[in-house]
Amino acid sequence: MAFVQFSKVSLAFGDRDILKEVSLNLATGTRAALAGANGAGKSTLMKVIAGKIISDSGNRSVQQGCRISYLPQSGIVHRGKTLREEAETAYEAMLLLIARMEELGRELEKSQGENSRTKALLLEHHNLHEEIENSGYYRRDAVISQVLLGLGFLKKDLDRKTEEFSGGWQMRIALAKILLENPDIMLLDEPTNYLDIEARSWLESWLASFPGGCLLVSHDRYFLDITVNEVYEIFQGDLKRYVGNYSAYEKTRAVELEGIVKRYNAQQEEIAKTEALIRRFRYKASKAAFAQDLIKRLEKMERIEIPEHLKKIKIRFPPSPHSGRLALTLEGIGKNYGQRQVLSNLDLTIEAGERLIVAGPNGAGKTTLLRIIAAEDKTHEGNVKYGAGISMGYFSQEEAENLSAERFSDNMTVEQYIEAEAPTHLIPRLRDMLGAFLFRGDDVYKALSVLSGGEKSRLALLRILLKPINLLVLDEPTNHLDLQSKDILLDCLKTFKGTIIFVSHDREFMEALSTKTLELCYPAKPDCCSHRLFYGNYAYYLDRIARESLGEIVKEQPPTADMACRVSRAEEKQRQAQIRRLERQEAEILKRMEELEAEKARLENELTQPEVYSQGDKAKEVKLRLDETAAALDAKSREWETVAEELSSYGK
Repeated sequence: MAFVQFSKVSLAFGDRDILKEVSLNLATGTRAALAGANGAGKSTLMKVIAGKIISDSGNRSVQQGCRISYLPQSGIVHRGKTLREEAETAYEAMLLLIARMEELGRELEKSQGENSRTKALLLEHHNLHEEIENSGYYRRDAVISQVLLGLGFLKKDLDRKTEEFSGGWQMRIALAKILLENPDIMLLDEPTNYLDIEARSWLESWLASFPGGCLLVSHDRYFLDITVNEVYEIFQGDLKRYVGNYSAYEKTRAVELEGIVKRYNAQQEEIAKTEALIRRFRYKASKAAFAQDLIKRLEKMERIEIPEHLKKIKIRFPPSPHSGRLALTLEGIGKNYGQRQVLSNLDLTIEAGERLIVAGPNGAGKTTLLRIIAAEDKTHEGNVKYGAGISMGYFSQEEAENLSAERFSDNMTVEQYIEAEAPTHLIPRLRDMLGAFLFRGDDVYKALSVLSGGEKSRLALLRILLKPINLLVLDEPTNHLDLQSKDILLDCLKTFKGTIIFVSHDREFMEALSTKTLELCYPAKPDCCSHRLFYGNYAYYLDRIARESLGEIVKEQPPTADMACRVSRAEEKQRQAQIRRLERQEAEILKRMEELEAEKARLENELTQPEVYSQGDKAKEVKLRLDETAAALDAKSREWETVAEELSSYGK
């Protein structure tokens, strides 16, 4: 059995202890996750295991012949070969074994009779043949195609030059090579970062049949839950093992955390009392020695810290403005890139408050559809109609790239940038919000010019959520977020009263947030449906797809389909006319409510001016107008609720 073993391994960078006498054992069959806060040292530990970094002390023992493969988070670029040729370099170790096997063959030809040396040569030759056979080398063409296609590449990509692929696809190439190497121990640092849901599902299946050992770092809880059976947490340089999948670890750690919090609060109380005594007696000659003893006691105290990634933070964003019952209507949407048809004849109605997940394979047009909805792409067929009172926020990976190109100086800090963007009432809570999006401690003082792509992406997402909007269009919002931040974002979006249309590759996030699923088919054809709508969340959609794959025929019907079938054409025409009348009435009410809200805000601001509140008569006059405006707004709000309820009775 292959293994790599550590005993009391320590490593420090300057005065910071990254690893403190860490012990770890990885062997054939290991399925482990490595958890910890950002910056805790997860990637460093992986590099130590892989032999990329030498520890300061301790023992590292690797079984002879044990092959360890390590995939970093990013930074790998391939050039000079086709995709197929690059993938084949994963078998370079086998070429050395083949050369040795051929050398043994020549020696066997020269040997005479059955002696001990001949038997040793035969045994080594047999063992090498077995190892090469088990590596898949003789079936490498088929295995290479299987792995590359499983990770989302197309057949036509196999002969493309590797330098033609973007950064995310470069990391997929690197992952493919690790899998093809078929090592004894795999160290995968964020392997799912650049994978879509189909590729993640394929990787889950591949790992289930992988005979070697594996240590994973990932921010995808679902992926970890079905791939690992133990978790190692690194915290303040220490490493602790937990049996079970990631969710089981979180439950156990939450119980431990309660105890830590109690001890932390008690210690903070003790520190506060001690510091108060020091301040009181420090400058009194008769108590100077006593004060010095207290100072030494504080300095020697081992401070209790709460793991950053397990702190529970709850944040709330601005409430959504009122909107009509219909948030969005798409009519005959089509889009092509040259000869390639991406979307065709797409009709869709989204009601206010819905959470629509857009699913489908790579190239089906998910991002394209979101760009069309967000009015970022206007070169399309068909019409996009927004409902009354719709205020939209759109997040995409490109938003991050545009961050520094805006009106803000590159030298502006993260905190200054968000303060400039945030409504005044949110400024006291900005530190918590920044912390939820991984800008913690001194990170808030970073200049925009030095932010990484992931940091810019998180900042762009936070900025959008600070605005009072009622339609959120989100393309991969969980990219570059850790598990804690994903949970915070999910809690926030669940309380969001508006409409959400999103694309994600995080299965847990998709299932928890979605209420409807739009499947985009590929390739889209003008003479057939390029999409299907499922009246359920992503888990329901997967179940339906699974049932259909078994040959079961299930007809998808909207909740109001039966009612629509029962009414006559004349009744339906009358019903639609009534709906249009109510929708016009609703739009007028919402417009008037916006005017009244603006007037109310103006009068409230006027009442805070010294020249108004310092004069009794003037203040009374403004207060009277403010009360009248508030009463009118309240009346309009009740009127809107009545119209909305009537629309609801029509299924709108």
